Amino acid sequence: MKRLAALLALALPFAATAADYAVQPAASTLGFSDTFQGEAFNGHFGQWTAAISYDPANLAASKFDVEVVLASVKTGDKDRDGALPGTDFFDVAKFPKAHFVSTGFHQNGARVIADGNLTLRGVTKPVSLDVTFKPQGKSATLDVAGTVKRLEFGVGGGDYADTSVIGADVKITAHLQLAPK
Repeated sequence: MKRLAALLALALPFAATAADYAVQPAASTLGFSDTFQGEAFNGHFGQWTAAISYDPANLAASKFDVEVVLASVKTGDKDRDGALPGTDFFDVAKFPKAHFVSTGFHQNGARVIADGNLTLRGVTKPVSLDVTFKPQGKSATLDVAGTVKRLEFGVGGGDYADTSVIGADVKITAHLQLAPK
């Protein structure tokens, strides 16, 4: 009986951990969409890292930690791509990275929500992201989606604060191909 209790005591810390995954960059994307003068546009970041620990059966042990190199932004428009790293938008000279860290996960019906803090331009605000996790053998795909209000982070303020020109709500999306660590 003492052996069984000792084995259970040793196993319990491992039961509370989620699976750690390595992101496969070539098959993964981190993007966003918004509007400019009423026209939708999409963009993505070419450089970012993500530490993903996830278990759909044990959300309390799951964690996301994502860091984005803001200068790696691309939208396919030369003028916009030149403006976004500047002081009016991301101000990459002063704030080179954005950072999202999950604070918890919860279910809302069939949906899984990752709550966390996003730091952008030196401003930290809570953000919630919808999570879709699809296991594929030992690998998996992870899709996340959410919305941030750009002006809350000082992105495109001042002359660019007019939300009829640049939309206020920026949709964030990511598709991650994951492999076990």
